[in-house]
Amino acid sequence: MVHPFRFGVNLVTPAPDREWRAKCRRAEELGYDVILVPDHLGMAAPFPALVAAAEATERPRLGTFVLNAGFWNPALLAREVATADALTGGRLELGVGAGYVQAEHEAAGLPFGSPRERVDHLRRTVEELTGLLGSAEHRPQPVQPRVPLLIGGNGDRMLRLTAERADIAAFTGARSVPGSTTGQLAPITAEELDERVARYRELAAGRAEPAELNLLVQRVVVTEDREAAVRPFLELVPHLTAAQVLELPIVLVGTVAEITAQVRAQRERYGFTYLTVLEPCMEAFAPVIAALREA
Repeated sequence: MVHPFRFGVNLVTPAPDREWRAKCRRAEELGYDVILVPDHLGMAAPFPALVAAAEATERPRLGTFVLNAGFWNPALLAREVATADALTGGRLELGVGAGYVQAEHEAAGLPFGSPRERVDHLRRTVEELTGLLGSAEHRPQPVQPRVPLLIGGNGDRMLRLTAERADIAAFTGARSVPGSTTGQLAPITAEELDERVARYRELAAGRAEPAELNLLVQRVVVTEDREAAVRPFLELVPHLTAAQVLELPIVLVGTVAEITAQVRAQRERYGFTYLTVLEPCMEAFAPVIAALREA
């Protein structure tokens, strides 16, 4: 089974009511299939933001990208998910992750824990949440028989959980920088991503139905001069050359035709059919969406 292309935009900048609804409508006009909201302090609270997005739009799905499991317990999260699914007319998709920004936990007065403890907590949350939302006795009830579950991660234990539980397997194309408390990420190479996707496929070999594979794209620049466009980014990745940056799966730079070809090539290489871009790239990526759909 090959999933059709889907495209999401992660809205990372809070805004007042009219401005928020306007940019959600703009995402719909540009052809995005999913409007997404992250779960970080300093950004919009996910569930009310998605309900407002649903009221402003008709077609797109609405999703969390992704909830920090350390901020939630299963019973309270089940109430939020069921309510949001009902208020969005059954358009909700639930993305969850283990959390990676220590400073946010400290600001919220919540324990951060070791990587193992965070993954263990995420597993418990997913298992208990699935049981609660699948129970006929749970109140409120979601509209969808099963709210689609996206899990994002990179390590082996996260990939195992994703293979076991997720409808959508999300890859960041990056890993946390050791010692960073602010969530700094460093990109992994195309070859390293090959290995991570291959490991996921190995773990998911026994699934009845294949999951949709998602990639979070960090940069989209439409340009005739690819090398000049990535030059400003090199100080962020001093260990990489311009040529190596252009090979990163999370960087889409070139003409619309070149980026379209790169997206198709990455679908063949990795199986990514669901691409998420960040809000600053929303307009730049829209012509690529149109080109892929015309083809």
